Amino acid sequence: MSGAGFLLTVNFLIAQCFCMFFLAVSARSRNRAAARWFAGCFAVASLSTVFELLVAYVPPPMPWAILAFASVLGGMFMLRVGIGHLYGLKTNRALLAAIFCAFVLLDCMIYDLPRGTLLHALPYQMPFAVALGMSAWAAWRARVKTFVDRALVVLLALTSAHFVVKAFAAVLAGSGTTASGYINSQFALLSQSMSAVLIVAVGLMLLCVLVLEIVADEKVNAEVDPLSGLLNRRGFDNRIDALMAGPGPHSIVLCDLDHFKSVNDTHGHQGGDAAIRAFGETLRAAAPKGSLAARIGGEEFVLFLPGTGREAALLFAHALRATRAVSPIPGLPQSARVTASFGVAEIGEREPLRLAMRRADDALYAAKNAGRDCVREAEPPAVVLDVVRRAAHGNEKARRRGHRA
Repeated sequence: MSGAGFLLTVNFLIAQCFCMFFLAVSARSRNRAAARWFAGCFAVASLSTVFELLVAYVPPPMPWAILAFASVLGGMFMLRVGIGHLYGLKTNRALLAAIFCAFVLLDCMIYDLPRGTLLHALPYQMPFAVALGMSAWAAWRARVKTFVDRALVVLLALTSAHFVVKAFAAVLAGSGTTASGYINSQFALLSQSMSAVLIVAVGLMLLCVLVLEIVADEKVNAEVDPLSGLLNRRGFDNRIDALMAGPGPHSIVLCDLDHFKSVNDTHGHQGGDAAIRAFGETLRAAAPKGSLAARIGGEEFVLFLPGTGREAALLFAHALRATRAVSPIPGLPQSARVTASFGVAEIGEREPLRLAMRRADDALYAAKNAGRDCVREAEPPAVVLDVVRRAAHGNEKARRRGHRA
């Protein structure tokens, strides 16, 4: 087997591996359709290896040569469809199919032209450059933002340009006088070497885009409570510092469903889940843009309101309480009502979040003790800080007396 034949075989195996990788990734990716189109792209393009070998060893060469051209080009157009799915772009598949057929017809028309000349090489290589250029343009048009997305655009553009360069390389290096002579030419060795590098580069970049999306989705899923649809405690803790750093004042609202144990005892755990799900939907729909809502306990919720003072936070809590009090819960009898109690605290300047949470929690307990289904405002931060300082001072005195004794 010639060096070019060996590289053809290597390229085929590489393409098949990428096909399997993309199929495996499609099982977890939110861009499942894109991953499957990419898998098909590598599978179809890899068939060119088989057809190139048939050109050299099974006459007549013309049908195999046309099929080799069509398989590579078809894989590239499948790549364009996959790029459309990846970035949520509309793809005119009928137009792509028409362009593909026109290019295959062009290859048939130039088949008998003298090989190793620009008259043949340019029309042969340009369809590949156009197909990949369309993918690069589509990815660029998607207003990509991440470094990997930009790198994909650059790589696709370079791969497109390299086919134009190959047309001139075919003339300089010689691509054989016939289709069957291609596999033993110096150009075939150069062309397949370049193709192997680009197959790996494009495949790895596409895999990188999909895998990074899977990782991001897994991170989000780890921070979201699946029952309420809100953030969980981890998600709340991971995001709160960035919002706290913004211009104040900020407020925090703690919410707790009333008599939740009775709901579970009366309607079962499915009824309790329905109550949590309904309150989560209410909170998510009512929460202002830029706020942070989370379920931080069994039936306990928290809402962080950036740039919101105590009066606006109290109004919001009262509106939320009234909505919960009159809204039925899907899955429970129409007569069943699950109310909620609320504790509201405006976060003082330079006050640690834990102290603000403690004040809001005290206000929530005050609402519970007042009969539930109501809103209570927390003590001002200065009062709580004074109590904390006195307690700390008292503990220090006690420690000193114990040390002296």
